Amino acid sequence: MVYGAGIIGCGLIGQKRAKALGTDGRLVACADIDIGRAEHLAKGSGAKVFIDWRAMIELPEVDIVVIATLHDSLAEITLAAIEAGKHVLVEKPAARNPAELEPVMAAAERHGVKVHVGFNHRYHRALRKAKDIVDSGELGELMFIRGRYGHGARLGYDKEWRANPVLSGGGELIDQGPHLIDLSRWFLGNFTEVQGFAHTYYWDMPVDDNGFMILKTPTQQVAFLHASCTEWKNLFSMEIYGRVGKLDISGLGGSYGVERLTHYKMLPEMGPPETTAWEYPMGDDSWEVEMAELYDDIRLNRVPAAGLGDAYAALKVIEQIYKESGYDHCA
Repeated sequence: MVYGAGIIGCGLIGQKRAKALGTDGRLVACADIDIGRAEHLAKGSGAKVFIDWRAMIELPEVDIVVIATLHDSLAEITLAAIEAGKHVLVEKPAARNPAELEPVMAAAERHGVKVHVGFNHRYHRALRKAKDIVDSGELGELMFIRGRYGHGARLGYDKEWRANPVLSGGGELIDQGPHLIDLSRWFLGNFTEVQGFAHTYYWDMPVDDNGFMILKTPTQQVAFLHASCTEWKNLFSMEIYGRVGKLDISGLGGSYGVERLTHYKMLPEMGPPETTAWEYPMGDDSWEVEMAELYDDIRLNRVPAAGLGDAYAALKVIEQIYKESGYDHCA
């Protein structure tokens, strides 16, 4: 079966999603408050164009709704799409706060549709390889994760929608932070203790530009995480420490540098480890792999691996840190 996809939000991410539909998907509709962007995305595909997303989700030929809008409308549109009986791919963080997501989760349960949350970083080659290594037991029992993710923003960043808590739900902690939280949960499991601090150091805006987290599982495994938009040189780094080895993941391609994975395997005598490295200079296939997984979820009636529960868990962490840091208007 070829699934008809309708994309709501035809900016950069919406365009990436359209290009990644693959042979099992077909673009049948585009919606954007900027009709020109919708027309541009639809060009040459025969897709219908809408300025009103509500009309788009009622189309019978739309099987999957892809939602790539600002944070303030993610939950509303997802809920409407679910109630229209559509499967959904909604970009992270899926809502501005946990309370917004609760009726969405209840509706998905009632209607039995598949809702995938766009935690796209799980699908990068280095992260997929790292998950295989961890699941194989090669690192032994995991102890902790150290993760950093950041960018340097740009002139005028403090005037963009991400700096408006009504539209974004917060700053850097809810922007790049969800990826760090989700990846850490993917490897370590649920976090039951949350400590953190969000602060605005540089940008003249009412939301945070740095978020710091110490997250603990019931067995005291720890994720020590930092999300920043004062990084100046774009950075992605995640180190996964086991009792008999370590994985070092760096880069995401593009301005973040070549994607790399290094496995440091402890020797019986300890000392310098046995080192194996993989480098992925080729084009990023994560968007296609992620979309293919959703198609399989639908066909196999399988619960999405990256779903609303994962988004809810990340938002609960973010909400607690914002409250403790005095950002009551965020999340």
